[in-house]
Amino acid sequence: MAVVRIPLLAVDGGGTKCLAVLVDRAAREVGQGRSGSCNYQGIGEEAAARELIAAIRQAMADAVSRGAGKELGLEQAAGELEWEIECAVIGIAGLDTEHDRRVISRMVSKVLYQLGIRVQHLIVENDGFAALLGATGGKPGILVIAGTGSIAFGVNDAQETARSGGWGHRVGDEGSGYWIGKQAIMAVLRAADGRGEPTLLQDLLLPHAGLERVDELFNWTYSDFYSVEKVGELSQLVSQAALAGDQVATRILQVAGEELFAAVRAVIDALDMKEKTFQMIMQGGVLQNDDRVRTIVVERVQQYAAQVVIEKAQNDPIYGVIAKGLAYLERQSGGK
Repeated sequence: MAVVRIPLLAVDGGGTKCLAVLVDRAAREVGQGRSGSCNYQGIGEEAAARELIAAIRQAMADAVSRGAGKELGLEQAAGELEWEIECAVIGIAGLDTEHDRRVISRMVSKVLYQLGIRVQHLIVENDGFAALLGATGGKPGILVIAGTGSIAFGVNDAQETARSGGWGHRVGDEGSGYWIGKQAIMAVLRAADGRGEPTLLQDLLLPHAGLERVDELFNWTYSDFYSVEKVGELSQLVSQAALAGDQVATRILQVAGEELFAAVRAVIDALDMKEKTFQMIMQGGVLQNDDRVRTIVVERVQQYAAQVVIEKAQNDPIYGVIAKGLAYLERQSGGK
């Protein structure tokens, strides 16, 4: 059986999507695959493993179709080849505790075995830490993510790291798309029973969910149709309502921005970075698509830590994961 040798497999396994990329030593992409959420905390270990397999398998097939197989004189399908990966960097959501590391490490090992991939050096990190270290190149910086979930990571000039938030949708993720969507549902229900003021959110949420009455929204939240991802999508409707002048939606986004700043401030304090120069990188759909939330975070951080440098590039987190893997390969080459 012929062998395909690829220098790097990089995976950004988030709470919304999983992106797998095969990369050569010149940082060129040779294969890519996508699937859904692979956060085991949200969808379970088996479902997360299936999504991870789907994304990597698609990247393998893409690599063969682009020419990896032709270069080797092969005509086999991706599944009929042996694959050797020099370095695999798996940045994956849900890796927050030592228990999570054991679960995810076991899951990743099973996935690679099922795919027939041999990896010489495997790096498994929280998706945010992998993106941060890759994006900053090890220099002082803070990465704040507000997508389906939310979290802040930081690294200082002594290479000490810290994180804040990211405790999942049940007890945390303040300021995230899920948190914003949940606040919107609660606001509609409060308005319906007279505890809250009227809001445009009702007119947006009900049609979006295919519902006609507010009581159906209540039933929807306790049905099989409810999911973290679907509630996270509602954050876009909150942004629309705020742009239309809805005060309820505006307050939700205001609090979301303040919560994200609180997470960043906690990391700044933990790493003693308040009086030092560092870059702040913002990722995730909420921070990239909602100007109101992003502006609140930027202004609060600039007021608190005057030497912060706002990284304006809106790079996908996968580039940070790739950078981390390429840095490892470069070190290995330098040592030979």
